[in-house]
Amino acid sequence: MRYVSTRGEAPDLGFEDTMLTGLARDGGLYVPADVPVMAHDEIAALAGKPYEEVAVRVMAPFVADAFSEDELAEMVRDAYAGFGHPARAPLRQIGPDHFLCELFHGPTLAFKDFAMQLIGRMFAKSLARRGERVTIVGATSGDTGSAAIEAFAGQPGTDVFILYPHGRVSEVQRRQMTTPAADNVHALAVTGHFDDCQARVKDMFNDLAFRDRVRLAGVNSINFARVLAQVVYYFTAATALGAPHRSISFAVPTGNFGDVFAGHIAKRMGLPIETLVVATNRNDILHRTLATGEHRLGEVFPTISPSMDIQVSSNFERALHLAYGGDGAAIRQLMAEQKAGGFAVSQGALEALRETYASGRASEEETSAAIKAALDTTGELLCPHTAVGWHVAQQHLGAAPMVTLATAHPAKFPDAVEAATGIRPPLPPRMADLYDRPERVTRVENDLDALETLIDDRLGVAA
Repeated sequence: MRYVSTRGEAPDLGFEDTMLTGLARDGGLYVPADVPVMAHDEIAALAGKPYEEVAVRVMAPFVADAFSEDELAEMVRDAYAGFGHPARAPLRQIGPDHFLCELFHGPTLAFKDFAMQLIGRMFAKSLARRGERVTIVGATSGDTGSAAIEAFAGQPGTDVFILYPHGRVSEVQRRQMTTPAADNVHALAVTGHFDDCQARVKDMFNDLAFRDRVRLAGVNSINFARVLAQVVYYFTAATALGAPHRSISFAVPTGNFGDVFAGHIAKRMGLPIETLVVATNRNDILHRTLATGEHRLGEVFPTISPSMDIQVSSNFERALHLAYGGDGAAIRQLMAEQKAGGFAVSQGALEALRETYASGRASEEETSAAIKAALDTTGELLCPHTAVGWHVAQQHLGAAPMVTLATAHPAKFPDAVEAATGIRPPLPPRMADLYDRPERVTRVENDLDALETLIDDRLGVAA
């Protein structure tokens, strides 16, 4: 299995090097050169199987010879052993042919745990085998950072620096990043919004001298290993509802486009997905793009669903790469135009995108109303991001069963949930002392030099 850059000017890599590299050296994102297709009978055979077994079957062709199947199975078992539900990603019916897929039973109560717990183990095995150490730098709008710090805290071979937008994540999200005591993890509160944090991470990867000096690696969803791990729950949900014998649709709360792009990979593997619904909040650039073909950056507004407060959705580049038939020159041109404010998607590419994706948006008022309506009509207490998905899913219900991805536990966003319902969701018992734990955090300006100097100093590396 070979992986190629969306921009076409970086060397092809195998899975292990793709995982450890993160962002390609030409600034692009790695995608598989060919997506392996599962036969109808192979997909049917996944129904009712343990989550871990499905994960190995789905991911093994992508991992290829980077890890043996026994190694992969062992890492998968270890990754999900601590999840709080034996089904790992259980389904819950909330209406006629409408289901929630609960993705919040991991250690940090969000869907990011499915990928981060696994790639933490993949990194550890690869680095130990190579005798290497890397510096992981990531940007987060809330959940990626806490999941990364949880997965890598105390792990040999890694130093982890997570950039998050100061004042723009929930208190629970912040404390999950700032309370771990391991010396190898660092929470950096950056002045600005998530797109600023993400831009600085990309700048660090594109500063090749710095990148090589600190052995930079990434665990944002720019890393294809992150996307790959998220493909699995599309298979478990769909086969539980009758796939491949019937089609299934998914509504996905979407910020950086990684989770919904994982659904696109599942579809290309042969899973009969009728529609992938891109559900956005007030920061609706993806919905506007799919509706009009115009991808124009706007202001990033803070919302009660902060993990979706994004205008520059990194993984959308992967979707564009596929829509443009793998034309690296076209993607380089689009990304250059994006830096200048935006671009127009060609008619052919827009039609290709619309064959897979539908979209919708929820305002702040609609999100709050959805939290209350879901509780009143189904008894389910939703986090604001899941409520966005639920709201948009209502507009796309059809003949195929609809699965809305429940991306986080409501206790991660207690203020928004309480304001909508009058109920303040408690943290699980294992996390009940979170508000009492001491915090470690460093305030940093939105400045590349300041960030690189801080990282060099923490690592004891000379610039």
